Amino acid sequence: MIRFAIFVALALGVVGPAHAAEETLGEKVKKALSTPTPTSTPHKKRKSTSKKKSASSSSSPSAKKKHASPSPSASAKPKEESSPTPEPSETPSATATPSPTATASPEKAKRGAPNATLLPDSLSGFENYPPKVRELLISALELTTRNLDYKYGSADPANGGMDCSGFVYFLLKQNGIGDVPRDSSEQYIWLRKAGRFEPVVSEKEDSFEFDNLKPGDLLFWAGTYAIQRDPPITHAMIYLGREEKTGRRVMVGASDGRTYQNQQRFGVSVFDFKMPRADKAEIEDGKTRPRFIGYAHLPGLRD
Repeated sequence: MIRFAIFVALALGVVGPAHAAEETLGEKVKKALSTPTPTSTPHKKRKSTSKKKSASSSSSPSAKKKHASPSPSASAKPKEESSPTPEPSETPSATATPSPTATASPEKAKRGAPNATLLPDSLSGFENYPPKVRELLISALELTTRNLDYKYGSADPANGGMDCSGFVYFLLKQNGIGDVPRDSSEQYIWLRKAGRFEPVVSEKEDSFEFDNLKPGDLLFWAGTYAIQRDPPITHAMIYLGREEKTGRRVMVGASDGRTYQNQQRFGVSVFDFKMPRADKAEIEDGKTRPRFIGYAHLPGLRD
């Protein structure tokens, strides 16, 4: 009996520790199974931190953009402040422009009809003119298109106008005649000494004294204004020929009131070539009246 009791006691002692061993293994298994949970949690934490970092990083440029946005607005403000500065500079220029136009308009109103011009082909027989004569007259008619005024003492169209002898001087120089004098009286002497002058005493336009008058000749007057000069030549122009449509004689040059088609023109223009006529009152009062002296053939045009 005693041996049986000891055997039973030993058997119970073996079962107890085995159960304990089983518990320890279960605990180990539980611990092994429970380990992924803590490992998964740090992964979740890492993901969350990465999201937070990405969120923080994404929020940082937006914040920078938000902070940068006021800077252009601030830079735009000085531009708006600088924009009114050119505006006042433009306003005085705009106010300055009407002043010359206002002064120029009454002058044009006082100066009669606009300057007249002609096409070279509107002259009768222009195609048969000598080549140098055609070149001279084309240059002369081109000057009539520039709206040049009559300016006493000027021989350059860059001044806005010329006087009669200044027109002749500029035109002949432009066409290669280099020894032409500046003054109309000196131009008369220059051609008279060269034996190229044709005097006209008659006051009739159909006088035989005009038989040798040719396009390109230089026309001379005396007494167009009062001046102490010897010889008293006061006016000069270039003869163009006859108009194709009307058959009238025309000339070109600078004048302060001669007429074309019965209208006064002031400046570089085409004019009617008419013999001057004085009123009886002017003759009785002894006033100076214009007289046509004659014409001269320019050197080098037909030689």
